[in-house]
Amino acid sequence: MSIFDFYQNIAKRKTIFFLLIAVFLCNCQTAMAQYLQVSENQRYLVKQDGTPFFYLGDTAWELFHRLTLSEASRYLQNRAEKGFTVIQAVILAQAGGLTVANANGDLPLVEGDLLKPNEAYFKHVDEIVESANSLGLVVGMLPTWGSYWSSINGDESIFTPETARFFGEFLGKRYRDKSLIWILGGDENITTDEEREIVEAMAQGIEAGDGGVHLMTFHPRGPGRSSDYFHTAEWLDFNMYQSSHAAHDHDNGLYAEHDHRLTPKKPTLDGEPRYELIPAGFYFQGASRLDLFDDFDCRQAAYWSILAGACGHTYGHNSIWQMWDSSRTPMIGAVVPWYEALDHPGSFHMRYLKELFTARPFEQLTPNQSIILDGPEFGGAKIRAALAQDASFAIIYSPKGEKFTVDQSVIEAQDLKSIWYDPRYGISHIIHSGNTFGIQTYTPPTSGRGNDWILILEDADKKFELP
Repeated sequence: MSIFDFYQNIAKRKTIFFLLIAVFLCNCQTAMAQYLQVSENQRYLVKQDGTPFFYLGDTAWELFHRLTLSEASRYLQNRAEKGFTVIQAVILAQAGGLTVANANGDLPLVEGDLLKPNEAYFKHVDEIVESANSLGLVVGMLPTWGSYWSSINGDESIFTPETARFFGEFLGKRYRDKSLIWILGGDENITTDEEREIVEAMAQGIEAGDGGVHLMTFHPRGPGRSSDYFHTAEWLDFNMYQSSHAAHDHDNGLYAEHDHRLTPKKPTLDGEPRYELIPAGFYFQGASRLDLFDDFDCRQAAYWSILAGACGHTYGHNSIWQMWDSSRTPMIGAVVPWYEALDHPGSFHMRYLKELFTARPFEQLTPNQSIILDGPEFGGAKIRAALAQDASFAIIYSPKGEKFTVDQSVIEAQDLKSIWYDPRYGISHIIHSGNTFGIQTYTPPTSGRGNDWILILEDADKKFELP
C-alpha cells in the first residue's frame, strides 16, 4: 500500500466516523424533543420529567412564510436570549399564505391542492422548526390561519372535514419528533356545524399522525375564548383566549377567571393580547392610528393574566407578527422593521416577567383577591394578587402604583420578607425582613401610568432566589 493509499484510507475512516457521530447526535436531538404535559393539578404545563414549564410565547405568525432561514435564525436567537419558550407561527399563513410564495419562492401547496403539500415549502418549515428546537424553543404551530376554513371568508375557505383530516395527519407524522404545541383555529370562531367538523377532523388527523404526543389548543378570534367552543373536547389539552387589541386597560384577567371556574379543570392563557405598537382599537371606526399600545400595555396584560390564573403569557409586536420591512406593504399601521422591533422594550420586560415567576414555584400560585383588603378593584389601576398553595409567598400587582392594603397573616412564616419588584428593569428592592404580620398598607415607590410595581411577600426562611 502506498503512503497516498494509507492516508486516503484513514480519511475515509474519519469521514465514516464523523458521519456516525452526526447520526448519533441527530438521534439524541430527536430523543430530547419536549413533549409537554398538563400538570397534576390541571392548571399548568410541565415537561416530561414533571418540572414546570413556563409558557412565554411570541407571536411570529408569518415566520415560516416571509423569512429566509438566516433571518429566521436571527429572530429565534434573539427570542431564546430573552427567555421566550414558545414561538407561535402559521404554516398556511394569513397574508397571502396560499398565493404568495415564501422567501425561497415556494408555495405551500401544489396547484392549491391540500392533498398535495409542496415538499420544498415544508422543507423550509422543517429547517426553521429544527433551528427553534435546537435553541430550546417549543414551536406553537398553527396548521392554518382560520380564514382558510371559516365559512364567513367566502372564496378563501378551502378545507373540508376530509381534507382537514388528511392535512392534520400529514403534519402530525412530519413533526411527531419535534418540540411543539399544536394550535388550531387561527383567529376565527365556530359559527357552523361544518366549521366544527373541520376543526375536529384536523385535530383527529394530527393525533393519528403524531400518536397524541403533543399538546393541543385552539386560538379563537378576539376577543374570544377556546372554552366557548371546545372546553370539553378530549383533544383540547389547555384553553387559549385572545383578549385582543380593543382598548387600553382592558382587563384580560377576566378571561382567565372565567376558565378557572369551568369543569373539567384545564390550564389557560392569553394567546394574543394587545401588541406593542399596534393601534389601540384599530378595528373600530374612527380609531386613531397614532394611539399605539406600548410596553406598559404589554406588562399590564401579562401580569393581570398570570395573577388571574393563566399558566403563562404571549407577547406580540405589530411589526414582528407580520415580519414587516420596507419592501412590504404594512398591515395595521406597522412602522418599524421587524429586525429593529426585536429589541423594543416590551420583549425585554417579558424576560423580567419570566424571571420573577420562575424564581419561585410559580406552579403553586392560585388567584386570591381576598388578601387585598383595600385598593383599586376596577379600571386600569386594578390590583391583582395570587397566593402559593402552601402560603409561602404571595405576588401582588399594582398596575399604576396605587397603594393597597394586604392581609399579611395569610403568609405562613416566622419571618416575613417584603420586596418591591420593578417590572421595567427586573430589579428587586427588599423593603422589610422581620416578624411584622397582620394588616399592612403598601404605597409603591412611584405612581401613574407606566409606574407599575409588584409586591412580593414571602417566607424569608424559604430562601427564594431574587429574580
